[in-house]
Amino acid sequence: MNEPQNINQDASKAEARFSLEGFSPDDERVRTASDAAREEKAHHDAERAARKEKMKRFALSKTPEKLKNPTDIQVRFRTGLVYTLITVVCILAGDIPTVLMLSATAGIAAGEFYYMLRSDAKLPNEMLGIIAAVLYPISAYFYGLTGIALVGLGLLIALIVWYVFWLRARIADVGVSFFGAAYTGMLLCGIVLTRASLPEPWGGILVLGIFLSVWANDAFAYLIGRKFGKHKLAPRTSPKKSWEGFFAGLVGSMLFWCLLTLIPGVSMSIPQALLFGFVCGFMGVLGDLAESRIKRNSGFKDSGTIMPGHGGLLDRSDSLFLVAVTSAVLLIAGGCIPYVG
Repeated sequence: MNEPQNINQDASKAEARFSLEGFSPDDERVRTASDAAREEKAHHDAERAARKEKMKRFALSKTPEKLKNPTDIQVRFRTGLVYTLITVVCILAGDIPTVLMLSATAGIAAGEFYYMLRSDAKLPNEMLGIIAAVLYPISAYFYGLTGIALVGLGLLIALIVWYVFWLRARIADVGVSFFGAAYTGMLLCGIVLTRASLPEPWGGILVLGIFLSVWANDAFAYLIGRKFGKHKLAPRTSPKKSWEGFFAGLVGSMLFWCLLTLIPGVSMSIPQALLFGFVCGFMGVLGDLAESRIKRNSGFKDSGTIMPGHGGLLDRSDSLFLVAVTSAVLLIAGGCIPYVG
């Protein structure tokens, strides 16, 4: 790694030595020593570049042909698979990994949200918003609804102080700052409350089932809409969505909600499951459209680049936010699971 640097040092030392011995820098022997050292450096650089190219060709030769030039669907599938595996492992690992995953999701999504809104001539307080978004799931885990209310109140007071003493801030900036944290962090608290309602491992399995219903909604809507979609659902907000995909997504959501009735501790009938699946499927599409509207107003195609094929984490989680809180309300208010505050 340090060979070129050593060679340069050798050339400089050679020049200095000849200079001390009374030779001029233009002397033939000085030029010969310096040129030799630089030629040796060039030789080492060429050898290193050749080794890198050889390793690159070897790796490429071992790569399956179908992976060398992946299509958009292949990239989307691989990225989604990694995201899905991380999510499933965290959910099934326990309460703490789930809360940490939700907090990380909230913080990253909040950062992407505020970044887009800055391009829409807004000046949100990103630091306060991201901190609050991260704290929402944590507070819900330790203190339930009381913790959620305390984080919301603390954020509001902090934003009021910021508004009073930072004269460039506008009421719209305060509203955007509060909304971003609530949208990306507070809504995810529904997952925390749902998981805590049942003992291990059933709380985690119930939450995983809710995630699967969201993914089924997205997958059914994408695949059916891509193949058969002809009637635009919201052409001005999200031109690629179709009514055919919308109804296919609802079917996927309802099917997975029927499977939730098999989980021990969940007292939910099939008619309830179908109704809850329909409502949550609708809320998932609404959340997706809401995020699409935010991007369109801000002039963004994707909220970020953290997930190739999907965009940002906010793009990947937009359907989850409203479903998280809606599913918790439906299950607890419907008497399907106990409330653990």
